[in-house]
Amino acid sequence: MKNRYIFLLIVSAAAAAALLPGGAHGQDRAPVRPQARAAAPSSGVLGILQHGTYQCALPGDAGGDAVRVVPAESFRIGTASSYANAEGNGIYLLRGDEVVFTRGPKKDQRYRRLGDNTLQKLNPDGSLSKLICTRLGRAN
Repeated sequence: MKNRYIFLLIVSAAAAAALLPGGAHGQDRAPVRPQARAAAPSSGVLGILQHGTYQCALPGDAGGDAVRVVPAESFRIGTASSYANAEGNGIYLLRGDEVVFTRGPKKDQRYRRLGDNTLQKLNPDGSLSKLICTRLGRAN
């Protein structure tokens, strides 16, 4: 007898959902779904950077040096997706051509990989900045 009541409830609910106007098509979960962050790394294969010291510099001018080295931005890439600079060490993620520092003093900084030995820093809005970091040599 319980089965008959359950069956009637299911049939009644299905009939009500079919006959009610558009709002009864179930819950709208769109606002609840996680939204992709604008600053999420680009899609692509995970990888690692070439180990070594990366020296960062800004372009110079015609009347002086060709580049202006920015020692505070320089860092060293080590094993296991780690990096270190004068302030400490941390972890990075290379996905496709985008590098994101996920822990440590450079946390949330993003770079675009231009080649095996060159990175260009991204502004918070995702546009390219003028800072370019180039690998000088292997880590010790």
